[in-house]
Amino acid sequence: MLFAYYADAQVMSAKATWVTIKSNNLKCWPCQQALERYLTVENKSNFESGILQWKINLLQGEIRLQYLPDRVTADQIKEAITGAGFDADELKADSVAYKSIPPICKRAEDGGGPQKGKPCHYPNN
Repeated sequence: MLFAYYADAQVMSAKATWVTIKSNNLKCWPCQQALERYLTVENKSNFESGILQWKINLLQGEIRLQYLPDRVTADQIKEAITGAGFDADELKADSVAYKSIPPICKRAEDGGGPQKGKPCHYPNN
């Protein structure tokens, strides 16, 4: 007797998706460096985690990330950003992490951001 078994295996191949997250306290090079350091070192964002790449727009205070939705969600990415000490859309930064970011990266109401007449979106300014 011969039995044949056929399984229709579906391989989940999620298409990479982009999300743009607003962070009003992401305006300067030190802020960008702090967030990138957190994402790459402490949060270990890599292909396995589902985050493929990101682009930071300091003038707009935005981070645009490409990710695999079968590995990570936009909400999880926002949580990672708040864990670095930065606001992410409607979510406020983790209070402990917020204390550790450079003073220039703090919210405007906390005295952060560029000084008058001295934009901080240029390196070494």
